[in-house]
Amino acid sequence: MSETRNFVLRDQKGNEHGVFTGKQPRQAALKVANRGKSTKSKPATIRLRERGTKKVHVFKGWKEQVDAPKNKPAWMPDKISKPHVKKMSIDKLDQI
Repeated sequence: MSETRNFVLRDQKGNEHGVFTGKQPRQAALKVANRGKSTKSKPATIRLRERGTKKVHVFKGWKEQVDAPKNKPAWMPDKISKPHVKKMSIDKLDQI
């Protein structure tokens, strides 16, 4: 089984903000998208640098409000946020 990896969120200027974990970069990107305010018509660019490497995974991401599943637990609201991401590229940094 693969272990969890750490991904650092980067902005356009190269500043690093938060750390998101996941077994795959997509899993960490979904967590970022779910916290954002972007929509399908205006997706956000998500840049995640994998710790210990020079790889930057670039995604387009957004979230939408959907109906909760029919077999939802009692504490779950009727509408929930569902994140969506699409991988655009993998960039390499010259230096970290």
